[in-house]
Amino acid sequence: MTNDKSNEWLEIGKIVAPQGLSGEVRVYPESDFPERFEVPGKRWLLRPGETKPQPIELLAGRYINGKNLYVLKLAGVKNCDQAEALRGCKLMVLASDRPQLGEDEYHVIDLIGLEVFMQTSGELVGTVVDIIPAGNDLLEVELHPSFVNDKGQMTKDKKQKTILIPFVKAIAPVVDLQAGRIEITPPPGLLEING
Repeated sequence: MTNDKSNEWLEIGKIVAPQGLSGEVRVYPESDFPERFEVPGKRWLLRPGETKPQPIELLAGRYINGKNLYVLKLAGVKNCDQAEALRGCKLMVLASDRPQLGEDEYHVIDLIGLEVFMQTSGELVGTVVDIIPAGNDLLEVELHPSFVNDKGQMTKDKKQKTILIPFVKAIAPVVDLQAGRIEITPPPGLLEING
């Protein structure tokens, strides 16, 4: 996404498959706020290859326990074929529609791209490239080449290595959105690279 688009829109989920025969769709959530999928109202649909989302009405939604999926009923989608045609579409909301966050809560979009540093040494570890929802969210961090080289573990294929860091206060005590940095105090062994 280009910057002007990411300022205007937030992706809240992706349609991954039809659900049943009545036009419901399965959505993999990119948002921690259930009301995005359960409260009826206007959402926007961004089709693959398009740049401008189209408005769509959410009629109903429910969470599927254990699968980290929501099943949504969208206006005008009445059968399995119409639902199948939406596979791969992204569900969006206006960025101005962000729920208020509590202390120590962050929007995923704000964390991606932050640089990660060791709190003790100030050494650059890498850059957050994704957030993986789990019991505790995990930061997927693409390691900086100098960090990998210091550990003497640069792989022959030159592929950028990523590591997962639990996003908890004890391991990531400092998140500074203004400065674009996260400081971590990982326990021994957390940053060992499996190569």
